[in-house]
Amino acid sequence: MRGNAFEAKVKGDGGTELLRLLHERMGAGAEPPGQALTPDLAAAGPEGRAARTALALREATESGGWALLDHPMLALEVAGSPAYLEPDAVVVHPDGRWTVVEIKSFPMIDAAADASKVGAAARQSAVYVLALERVAVLTKGASVDHSVLLVCPKDFSNLPTASVIDVRKQLAVTRRQLTRLARIEDIADELPPGTTFDLDGQSGASLATAVEAVPAVYAPECLAACELAFHCRGRARDEGTVTALGRSLRGELGSLTTVGEVLAAARGESGDPADPTVAAVRRAAALRAEAGAPCR
Repeated sequence: MRGNAFEAKVKGDGGTELLRLLHERMGAGAEPPGQALTPDLAAAGPEGRAARTALALREATESGGWALLDHPMLALEVAGSPAYLEPDAVVVHPDGRWTVVEIKSFPMIDAAADASKVGAAARQSAVYVLALERVAVLTKGASVDHSVLLVCPKDFSNLPTASVIDVRKQLAVTRRQLTRLARIEDIADELPPGTTFDLDGQSGASLATAVEAVPAVYAPECLAACELAFHCRGRARDEGTVTALGRSLRGELGSLTTVGEVLAAARGESGDPADPTVAAVRRAAALRAEAGAPCR
């Protein structure tokens, strides 16, 4: 409720305060905004809203003035399927630049905010910037800022203040992650013929068989985001995969992908001694044995 009230305050009066903050932080070389276009972005469904947003961005860029798009809808392809995104606002500058605006309710105290919350806002905004770039490619004279405007309450008041965040690093990470995702078509091609996840017309056993046909890589973080996390956790535990212990540990263990392989390498029963991971595991096992040995 506090966040919604603060966002309404920032965008009130046609976005006057928001545009003032934007020009103050990012408007070097441009005239201060007087009035800004606020196009209507209403349409049927997310696909219609995304198309309406793209049209509004093109029209605003061609007009050569300021424009404020309140809660536009953007589309981004993720693993072969469209994902629809809704930033708080996008501002079109007279020179054709598009800037993402993210409004948060956490405070900036002495012009600084909580680093973890700012980092999360930067990662979120980078996805919006990436989606905007797909639209800008098709719009003559348009460019997307790789810096976003973060608007927060100032100190302990409800007055808005802003800072500029460079999201180029987060953009590079997001692009790399998107290219590594398995496409839905590729996963479907590997499934047995006739596999379906339709809940109607099939028994629980056949549905379980269909789910088992899909490879799963479980990590503890899945519990917060996926309704199949408990199923995949059970499979990970049965198979003894180290991903069940966390992605960071999985990355450190290299070619050792199961708990059994790690224990065998630690006991010297398997593994290449020249492998740095195997050497580190054996060293850790030796230190543990030394620490647990009885004192003399």
